[in-house]
Amino acid sequence: MKTPPAKKQTASTTNPETSSTITKYPDIRHDLERQRASLLSEAGEVLTHRENPEALPDVSDQASAEVDQGFSMRIRDRERKLLKKIDEALERMNTETYGICEGCGGEIPYKRLKARPVTTFCIECKTAQEEKEQARS
Repeated sequence: MKTPPAKKQTASTTNPETSSTITKYPDIRHDLERQRASLLSEAGEVLTHRENPEALPDVSDQASAEVDQGFSMRIRDRERKLLKKIDEALERMNTETYGICEGCGGEIPYKRLKARPVTTFCIECKTAQEEKEQARS
């Protein structure tokens, strides 16, 4: 008598040990992935459509273009930092540490995660951190 072959695990079969965070915050993961794609798309457009300020005939137009370019560079730097935070948040989701406060180890409330998905601190720990920084200044 033959024994039936063992069932293979397919991609649709989920392992609760590895997918709990993924299923816990699917909307936040989707928001982070969408924001990441948007930032990368915008960065690609900026790099391919750069204007050369020296190509402008008027000196004041060149100066204005250089100021605009400097402003754009500052924005891109902030976006680069945000992209890094998004990647770190997605990695925390993969390692199931997303939503855990780095300060006290408690769970960060869903409303805070939804409002600021890259956060690593609960509101109490973040407030305390900001007060310490302000006291140093």
